[in-house]
Parts: sequence; structure tokens; C-alpha cells
Amino acid sequence: MKDVLQQNIAVLLTCYNRKQKTLDFLQSLIGQEYFNKLKIDIHLMDDASTDGTGEAVKQKYPFIDVVTGSGNLFWAGGMRAIWRYAMNVKSYDLFLLFNDDVVLFDDSLQRLLSAYVKTGREGNIIVGSTLSSVSNRLTYGGNIHYNIKHSKYFRAEPDSRKAITCHSCNANILLVDKATVDQIGIFPDNYKHCLADFDYTLTAFKSGINVAIAPGYYGYCEDDHGANWLSGKNSLKKRIAYLYSPKGLAYKEYLYYIRKHFPADYAISFIKLWLKTFFPILWDKFKLKEEHN
Repeated sequence: MKDVLQQNIAVLLTCYNRKQKTLDFLQSLIGQEYFNKLKIDIHLMDDASTDGTGEAVKQKYPFIDVVTGSGNLFWAGGMRAIWRYAMNVKSYDLFLLFNDDVVLFDDSLQRLLSAYVKTGREGNIIVGSTLSSVSNRLTYGGNIHYNIKHSKYFRAEPDSRKAITCHSCNANILLVDKATVDQIGIFPDNYKHCLADFDYTLTAFKSGINVAIAPGYYGYCEDDHGANWLSGKNSLKKRIAYLYSPKGLAYKEYLYYIRKHFPADYAISFIKLWLKTFFPILWDKFKLKEEHN
């Protein structure tokens, strides 16, 4: 493995109308002492923000490569587009994927890269876990499935000292090396907003790639997913729209994900989506909740 200080690193993120959050993230990244020791480029997909996000970034950080999107990319589409773009700019050894609402801890970059180096191998996905700044509880990171043939999982707390193997990850803070991209590519085209990171990391795990939770925590990021159904207080028309919405239940994308990775769960998953839409009182009353976003 080449010395990490000699590796070409691409930071990838997408944004839309969260100017201050985007600037706060970039400050938390660029302000780290370790940042200046690395051969690192930042590629930002500004998906036609109307709040001046792209312009503000260019003004404050003129060295950042800001690309303007169509305005209809959503998260997965934006990340996929900027990833493809970056690979046409330069041959990168490492890709660091971030959400723009993350605020990194001061030593996060160095610790994340150290976790990668300690694997001693190529073919890695390393996830950095995040905390809520309000509750100080785990919000995003790596997931472990109770049975790899079924979709039910729990989000694993990171160990303070050693990396933990996991099955799938959120891409709020995610390191992917070139060997992984060479083997399985980038985010699949089947997702517009959510689930691209889960699909990608599950595919990697099943392909023999090392998928692991880095030791400790790497930043603050609030869980903004909320309930994964629309309350019965809303009209049926709104609930059906939510069923198909990329930011709602993402009906087609979710069933594709289940069929691909957990075919034994397909029938029950199909039924639950429609039950949530036509009989949301079951979830309103009993707060039934499964994580899949």
C-alpha cells in the first residue's frame, strides 16, 4: 500500500440550498491541520442551489472545484454525478464521501486515514460514525444485519480502539479506495436519493471487500430522516405521493433494493409499503418503525 501522504485523494459531496451547513462542513474539513499534508482535491456538486451556496463556496474557497447540477439530482444522483466527474479529472487512490451537514472533529481526517492504513490491504470501505450534538448519541455509521439474508439490522456503536466489520453503511463519512471502485464501480444508477450507500456497501461486503466501522466518532450530524411513513392525518393522495417520492418511501427504489439483496423479504416489504399508505393508523398508533433510509 502506497504511503497515504502520497496518495491522490478526492473529497466528494453534493449540496442543495444549505449554504451555511455546507460552509460549516468545509471549514471543519479544511481547518484540520492534517488537511494541508495531503494531496487532496475537493469536488462539490451544487445542484443549482437558489440560496447562493455555490457562489459562497467559490468566494471563500476558490480552490474547491464547484460543479453545477441540473437541480433535480437529489442526494444519490448528485453523489454519483460528482464521483463520475472526479474520476475524469484525475486518477485518485482514495475517495472520501461526505454529507454537507456533517461537522467533523478536529482530528477526524487523520484518524479515518489511519484506520484505512491499518487494514494493510487494498479493497476497503471505511465508515466514520457520527453523533447528535443534541443527544450525544449515535446517528449514522455502520450497520450489522442479524442475518445477511434479511434486511433487518442494527446500527453498531463503534469500538473505541479497533475497527469493526459491518455489512452496510451510511455515506455521511465514508472512505472508498480505488481497488473497491475498480471492482464494483460507484453508486448504482437505480437510486435517486436514498439507499445508494446501503446498496453499494452491501454489494462490496458480498464481493469480499473489507467494509468496516472506524474506531471512535468522527463528527456531529443530526438524524433528519424522521418517521418512515406519512401520518393518517394526511390525505390519501398525499400518502400515495409520499409512497413514490424519492424523499419519502421511495417505492421503486426500495423494492429494487430488497429484491436485489433480500429476496426472501420482498413480499412482506411490498405489503408493508402499501399498509403504511392505506392504513397508516397502525404506525401512528403503535409507532412501528423499520429503518431503510
